Amino acid sequence: MTQSGTLNPNKKEDFKGLFVMKCGGSTLAALPDSFFEDLRELQETGFQPVIVHGGGPAISDNLAKLGIESRFVNGLRVTTEEVLDVVEMTLAGSINKAIVRRIQGSGGQALGLSGEDGNLILARPVANSAEVGLVGEVTGVKAEIVTGILSMGYIPVIAPIGVDAEGQRYNINADTAAGAVASYVNSPKMIVVTDVPGIMSTVEGKKIVLPSVTVQDIEDLIESGEIYGGMIPKVRAAMDCIQGSVSEVVIVDGKEPRVLSRVLQGEELGTRIIRSN
Repeated sequence: MTQSGTLNPNKKEDFKGLFVMKCGGSTLAALPDSFFEDLRELQETGFQPVIVHGGGPAISDNLAKLGIESRFVNGLRVTTEEVLDVVEMTLAGSINKAIVRRIQGSGGQALGLSGEDGNLILARPVANSAEVGLVGEVTGVKAEIVTGILSMGYIPVIAPIGVDAEGQRYNINADTAAGAVASYVNSPKMIVVTDVPGIMSTVEGKKIVLPSVTVQDIEDLIESGEIYGGMIPKVRAAMDCIQGSVSEVVIVDGKEPRVLSRVLQGEELGTRIIRSN
C-alpha cells in the first residue's frame, strides 16, 4: 500500500499485511502517543490495520449523566431504544472521532465509521433478546467497504453498531464485532489490545501469563473460573473467529513499547490463542 492509494482491494496479495485490532475505548484513551506512532509506522511500511473499538465505560458515564439506568445480563448491556441512542452517540461519535484524531495526530491516516454506514455490519437479535433488548449478533460484514477504505490509504476505525434489512440498529459487543470483521476480511491475525498482559493462570501459587492457549484450554479455564468477567467475551470472540479464517488471536497490553510491531514481527508477547497444539 502507498499513501496515494495504489492498493487493489480485489488482489489478495495486496492484503498480506492485513490485521484487525480490537481495543476498548477506555484502553485507547489511556494509550501513550508512542502506540499511535507505532501504528503510523506500520501503515507507512505496508501493513493494513483495521480497528474495531468499544467504549463501555464511556457509555455508562453518559447514561448516568442523562439519568438512564445501566443494567447488564450475563455481561451484555440491556439495550432499549433510549439506551441505543446513547450507545450510538458515544461509540460512533465521541470515541470514534477521538481515535481518528489520535491516529491523524501521529501522522497516520484514518477514516471513522460505524457498522450502520453502508450496512457494513449486518445483524439480528441475539437469542436472549427478550432479556437484553436491542443487542445483536453479526450475520454478515461487507468486506468490500473495509478493503475500499484500505485501498485509499486510510485505517478503517469501526464502531460496533449493527443494522438489519429493515434498518433496525443493534448494540454489538466490540469483541464479537472485531472477530466477525477479522473473519469476513480474511485477516490472518487479530490483536486484542487491553490493559492486562494476557490470559493469566495460577501456577504453583503464582499468577503467570500463558504464552499460548488452545480453544480447549480456554474452555477449561472458563470452567475453572481462571477466566472470568469481562475477559470471557474477549476469549469467546477469539474462539469464534479462530474457527474462521483467522489463524491466531493475540491478547496484549497496549502499554508495552511498540507492542503492535513486536507482535507482528513474531515476538512472544501476551497470549496467543490458536486452534490446537
